[in-house]
Amino acid sequence: MPQPVSVNVHAQSPASGDASAPLLRLDGITKRFPGVLALDGVSFEVLRGEVHAVCGENGAGKSTLMKVISGQYRPDAGRLEYLGQVCHFDSTAQSEAAGIAIIHQELNLVPHLSVAENVYLAREPRKAWLIDKVRLRKDAQQCLDRLGVDISPDAIVHTLSVAQQQMVEIAKALSLDARVLIMDEPTSSLTDSETSQLFAIIHELKRAGVGIVYISHRLDELAHIVDRVSVLRDGRYVSTDRFCDTSVEKIVAKMVGRSLDDVFPKRTSQPQAEVIFQVKGLSRKGAFHDIGFNLHRGEILGFAGLMGAGRTEVARAIFGADPIDAGEVHLLGKQLTIRSPVDAVRQGLAYLSEDRKHDGLAVKMNVAQNITLAHMEAVSNRAGMIRFDKEQAAAAHYIEALGIRTPSTRQTVRLLSGGNQQKLVISKWLFRESRILFFDEPTRGIDVGAKYAIYQLLDQLAAQGIGVVMISSELPEIMGMTDRIAVFHEGHLVTTLNTRETSQEEVMHYASGRKAAHLS
Repeated sequence: MPQPVSVNVHAQSPASGDASAPLLRLDGITKRFPGVLALDGVSFEVLRGEVHAVCGENGAGKSTLMKVISGQYRPDAGRLEYLGQVCHFDSTAQSEAAGIAIIHQELNLVPHLSVAENVYLAREPRKAWLIDKVRLRKDAQQCLDRLGVDISPDAIVHTLSVAQQQMVEIAKALSLDARVLIMDEPTSSLTDSETSQLFAIIHELKRAGVGIVYISHRLDELAHIVDRVSVLRDGRYVSTDRFCDTSVEKIVAKMVGRSLDDVFPKRTSQPQAEVIFQVKGLSRKGAFHDIGFNLHRGEILGFAGLMGAGRTEVARAIFGADPIDAGEVHLLGKQLTIRSPVDAVRQGLAYLSEDRKHDGLAVKMNVAQNITLAHMEAVSNRAGMIRFDKEQAAAAHYIEALGIRTPSTRQTVRLLSGGNQQKLVISKWLFRESRILFFDEPTRGIDVGAKYAIYQLLDQLAAQGIGVVMISSELPEIMGMTDRIAVFHEGHLVTTLNTRETSQEEVMHYASGRKAAHLS
């Protein structure tokens, strides 16, 4: 490994010197984890003023490569050059000081601090020995204004939605005035308007000579901002092309090693007349009002709406995670009493959160432990001691049934890809024999190949008579996978549409309140 070199990033402006020379170059980067070769001799470069997309399935090595660049991981082999000098970084603090910033797919915020404190964490403006809170708030507000988002710099981060926290991460990166900016799934929780604003910021950064590394599973959005695209598969470099010389179809084929003829699998489940789940008059002041819907056997019901419309809030309330002021929940004709998630789980309900790492998984535990976590009694003896042979057998069954890619049942969950982590959450609730599953943003941060596998699982669950509710911000996903769509607007369920008889345009009309004015 070459010795680190001190890099004086302020001695050379982005526009000076040889404009065609890479800002950043990686040569033969290799990184191993126990049982996994995450990167195998990968080479990659970023030019001044370009957006360079990195594409690949979950587990292809994209995030690992970014963590090598940003100093979170030290490569086992290979060389990194930055501003023409060989170097390496031992921490994100070092890389940030040199001018490389990363916006993580996994949010990296301190939940009990304010937005302003998070944006300038460890870099707070000071008056003598004290933090200059007036300037801190002002500087943070400028970053938020630049993004065009309505978030108070005084807001405590844990009170914000996942999408709002994502915007805080982006504001934090912008505040660093970086030469190289890495964006790992930056739009996964953003609305269309927020995404458009982000793209405007990206174009502004390109004009300023900033090199941007862009990772996204939303391949259709690449056409708006990307100059070149590199593909990784199974930890190996496949190709680099100018985006104008390739296509999404060719990129996908390189990613998965095969063509995907259809984005969504052919549905095998058929909705039946029997109502298996019913909600009546569900209300909570300030969040949602008089929510009612039915779910039929064999049906996938979609929840659509803009951010803050109340979709997730309703699902959490049904699951007992948040309180309600009024309303009834019925399963197979029987009214349920749900005061907590424990009550919901015992009565056959499951909720797969949009933030799977925080709410759905114990990421420091292993695969087998996570699969059996919600149904420990099934793998324990009469004395309450875990039967490890039963735990292993249960884990092995779901690993095979759901196609979870893991070296073993003992693999630590945080080392799995996003798609495999999502399958793990599903396995947990299937082992619990849940009757109703709420999937909140089920394919967030998941590549196209893994998405297809998740869609197939949803269809199979519905075909088995399990009730499936899909909450998604991606309208094509809602249109491609559901039988009916419940559309939310400002805490009201304004209409329920038959998917095959409607369009994305009609759904958006209702979601934006244009056909729901009578509720205001």
